[in-house]
Amino acid sequence: MNPQINRWRQAIVGVILLLLAGMVYAWSVLSIPIAQEFASWTKAQLSMTFTLTMILFCVGCLVGGLLNRRLTPRIFVLISAVLFLVGFFAASCIKTAMGLYLSFGVLCGLASGFVYNAVMGTVSAWFPDRQGLISGVLLMGFGLSSFLVGKLYQAFTPAQIGGWRISFRVMGVITLVVFVICSFFLKRPGSDFVPPASAAARKKWSNPVAEEAPAQVMMRRPAFWMYYLWAVLLSAAGLALVSQASGIARQVGPQVEAGVIATVVGLISIFNGIGRVIAGSLFDRLGRSMTMQLTNVTFLIAGAILLAALSCGSFPVLVLGFIVGGLAYGGITPTNSAFISSYYGRKHYPVNFSIINTNLIVASFGSTIAGSLYDASMSYMSTIAMIVVLGALGIAASIGISLCDKAMLSGRSAR
Repeated sequence: MNPQINRWRQAIVGVILLLLAGMVYAWSVLSIPIAQEFASWTKAQLSMTFTLTMILFCVGCLVGGLLNRRLTPRIFVLISAVLFLVGFFAASCIKTAMGLYLSFGVLCGLASGFVYNAVMGTVSAWFPDRQGLISGVLLMGFGLSSFLVGKLYQAFTPAQIGGWRISFRVMGVITLVVFVICSFFLKRPGSDFVPPASAAARKKWSNPVAEEAPAQVMMRRPAFWMYYLWAVLLSAAGLALVSQASGIARQVGPQVEAGVIATVVGLISIFNGIGRVIAGSLFDRLGRSMTMQLTNVTFLIAGAILLAALSCGSFPVLVLGFIVGGLAYGGITPTNSAFISSYYGRKHYPVNFSIINTNLIVASFGSTIAGSLYDASMSYMSTIAMIVVLGALGIAASIGISLCDKAMLSGRSAR
């Protein structure tokens, strides 16, 4: 088959898989009827489910990276399908917060991590010439998931208390069926694969400090740890916004209908997806530093807009803040993938990429902290202020990477 056609077919399959794998990010909407049934649970308790989901997502990514050469992408997808099915069915039967943590948090989190690493490692290998762009396209599907799943979930979930349990079971079955079908198409490129000549010749950013480095070497590089810090800071800011978006919208517009709030919250996902494609393309053309700093500044702008919306109680301003916030959050994940590939090569990408994704283990506490801040102040002002501070610290971390790059170049020149 024409390599150009074949690799874009792989990209389509990858987007479909990540579109379903990313539904764990719809927790802000999925948790609404759960909170109504268990009214005694605090915001922090519900937020802990999302935190655990992100932690197990990272664990799934890491295990997937370590087993990458032993198992085929199809096996990873099938394992994820079973985990999602069991996780959703178990969650539909819960009576306690711990039950929710173990079912949705642990099983669905692991499932999402397994398929995420399999898709990113497999499909990105078909696009050695467009690492930023393909990362953005794939992750657009992952980011849009929470909007699409959230809207469908609200539309078809019965209104009565406990109606969400039926929806969870349906979601588990649908995920199983789609994953099984897609597993037959997801394949790694053969050893004879060569990207199309026209694409290979396309002008793109060249990293002056690139090297082929396994995990043990990568983790000795100061630039890696400065990037890791940046990813933690900005991911924490994004997760805090995503996990508390519905509450923020209700505080600004207490009379706004639930359906409208779900749509507005979904704008974060839509523009998150758009932001991922934009950031990936910018990385290919402008490089790491410019892409990261644009993401930092966008977070600061989003925070300022959201603070203004909360201060004046303006729902249209809130909508603008969610749009900008979605664009900002979209800049992180494709940059993770492109950074690992451009700095430390393709050979060790599956393991190295899974390691950089562990930043979410730390960053996931951003949602729990945001929930605790609300419980303490009964206002989301503190959550938005936290997002602004994290964005400002991200600027310093980005500058630190540039200093590390200069030091490495100086060291090479000296030798």
